[in-house]
Formats: sequence, structure tokens, C-alpha cells
Amino acid sequence: MSITPASFRYQLDTEHAVATITLDRPDRLNALTFEVYRELAATFRALDREPGVRAIMITGAGRAFCTGGDVKDIIGPLFECDHAGLLDFTRMTCELVLAIRACRRPVVAALNGTVAGAGAVIATACDIRIAAESAKIAFLFTKVGLSGADMGSAWLLPRIVGLAKATELLMTGAFIDAAEAHRIGLYNQVVAHDALPLVAREFTANLATGPSFALGITKDALNREASQDLVSALEAEAQAQALCMLDPNYREAYEAFIAKRPPRFD
Repeated sequence: MSITPASFRYQLDTEHAVATITLDRPDRLNALTFEVYRELAATFRALDREPGVRAIMITGAGRAFCTGGDVKDIIGPLFECDHAGLLDFTRMTCELVLAIRACRRPVVAALNGTVAGAGAVIATACDIRIAAESAKIAFLFTKVGLSGADMGSAWLLPRIVGLAKATELLMTGAFIDAAEAHRIGLYNQVVAHDALPLVAREFTANLATGPSFALGITKDALNREASQDLVSALEAEAQAQALCMLDPNYREAYEAFIAKRPPRFD
């Protein structure tokens, strides 16, 4: 399968099995267009089954990660739409989040600068967020008269930072700096700006060495279990773990331990 998006950069590191997506409209602070939304969703769906890809990193070019929908290319044209057209658009944006969450590969967001609006939700939908010190973040939707609950943010954010802090961020639309985002658990790591590319690549490459089937099962469990009661969650995990025990990676871990060598996971 060949992945050749036109609206952002895509690179596959075959040595480490890491796919890198780079949002590449630096002059517009990597604001999203209709095409970028569609191609991002299609790319994440494709990466779920792309041979040779075991982990994914998404980042931005220039001084921003992503500042949300482009005012000229998206916001303006939306005023020409009727309700049905607007609903088509909002459902399309949600499809991107679903594609990220449904992708069984670990997804790392390398936040190189400002993270705002839909960009903040894209980052939140990723599995891990590693940020430069300059990566302030805001869920800006209420600032422009929209619901703070956009693209799944009211489902995603409370699970990461708790209901109280999520409520504050979604209702105020205020920016917080990288240190505060790290303090509340929204960012997993904050590093110096110049160190971000290397740190994020190394972290993603390390995830790519893990057991791919087990990592996919883990991500699926994290998606599902928030809506399950304890009994249902325990049963789901029992069944999932039994499946993992039938996967060749489980035996590989055992044989590597006995041989006192690092495991070589598929």
C-alpha cells in the first residue's frame, strides 16, 4: 500500500518502522483545510494496516504544531453552508479523531509549538504527547462561539486531566503553557525546543520495538473500558489477555528471557 498525501509530508523510516506525518503549512501555523482533514483521516486509517509501520509520529513544521481550522479556507466557507452541510463538516472532523483512536499503532504527538483548537484535539487524541517548551495549548472553541465539546474533546480530555480541569479548559478556551500542561498530565514530557525531534523520534522508535498485537489490544482497551463497569472490564481484559497468550510475541518474550537476550517482537 502506498501512502502519498498531497497536503502534508509523510515519511517512513523503514529501519525503525516509524511513520512520520508533518503538518506543512508553516506560513499558516499549520492551520487545517478541508483537504488536510480528509487526508489525515485517510492516512491514519491506512496506517492501521500498512506493512512495515509499527508506530506513528505526528508533528508540525515551523513554530506551531497546529492552530485549528484555517479562517480563510474553512471558517469563511462554512458561513455559506446550511445545517446539513455544516453537519457533514463536523462529522468529517470527528472522523479524524476516530481514525487516530482506531489505529492500532501507537501514535506520538511531537508538539513543536502552539497547539490550538482542532490542533489541540488532534494532540489529545494521540496516545502520547511530547512537547517543546514553546508548546502552549488551548481548546479555543468557546472563544469563537462554539461548544467546547468538539471532535470528542469532552470525552478525551477528562480521561487525561480529570473532569474539573477539563471543564475549565473547555469552558474558558484559555491557553496554558507547556509546564502547566505537563503538570496536569496533558503532556507526557516537555523538553527543550531543539531536543524535541530527537526525543520524540527515539520515544516513537522504542514503541515500535514493542509487541504490536499487544499494543493494539491495549489501545483498544483504553478506548472501550471507560464506558464499561468493572465486571465487564475484567471480563474483556481476561479475554484479551488470553488472546495475547496465543500470540507469538508472548512465546518470544519467554524465550528471550530464558536466553538472556532482548526480545525480537513482531
